[in-house]
Amino acid sequence: MLTEYIERAMKKAKYEILPDDNTFYGCIPGFDGVYANARDLHTCQGELREVLEEWILLSVSRHLPLPTVDGLSLVIEEAV
Repeated sequence: MLTEYIERAMKKAKYEILPDDNTFYGCIPGFDGVYANARDLHTCQGELREVLEEWILLSVSRHLPLPTVDGLSLVIEEAV
């Protein structure tokens, strides 16, 4: 389920070329603070995925809710 969640979130990513230095900037709407910047699109996509994974782990560790992506919710429950 985690892999599917990440894949769906990555499909929502938006990319642009920054005019100042011609690098790629990527972000995922609805995932505040998840963004990346790199010299090429492929690297930017990889970095964005890594940032998303770290953001998910941080959110889970702090018991913060995660956004629903295309109807998929990621709910983490504590084991007893």
